[in-house]
Amino acid sequence: MKILGIAGYSGSGKTTLIEKLLPLLNAAGLSVSLIKQSHHDIQVDVAGKDSWRHRQAGAQEILLTSPYRWMLVGELRGAPEPALEDHLARLSACDLVLVEGYKHAAHPKLEVWRAANAKPWLHPDDRHFIAVIADQTPDSPIHHLDLNAPESVAAFILAWVG
Repeated sequence: MKILGIAGYSGSGKTTLIEKLLPLLNAAGLSVSLIKQSHHDIQVDVAGKDSWRHRQAGAQEILLTSPYRWMLVGELRGAPEPALEDHLARLSACDLVLVEGYKHAAHPKLEVWRAANAKPWLHPDDRHFIAVIADQTPDSPIHHLDLNAPESVAAFILAWVG
């Protein structure tokens, strides 16, 4: 299982890019899982429904399952956020895990950058970036991929995965 980060500032296009990459990587035969880090209080169940009620009553974890999908919800209840490694250990085997977020973590990453955001590049200060996906060529020797060409980004990822 290879891990590849998709990192960048909010509004750079990370989620949109991943949405375009997943069908391309799947079509090439890769099984891909995703971990998305959020800094917001995420809600994945519906207030008043059974799983919500169980969580509110104090369940530490709830695994909700149906014939169509399943999800595991864990409550931290004041405990520190688990490390990326802890989350990776929960995933089933796959070829590739894309990690959206964790932009300062020590795993191989692609930087998604958009000029309109007027934010600094991340890659010059982090040796874990292996390429940038941007709408402007960086003034550095790092490999550059066009933000508007998801097929070329998918090809780069497929070559990297091997």
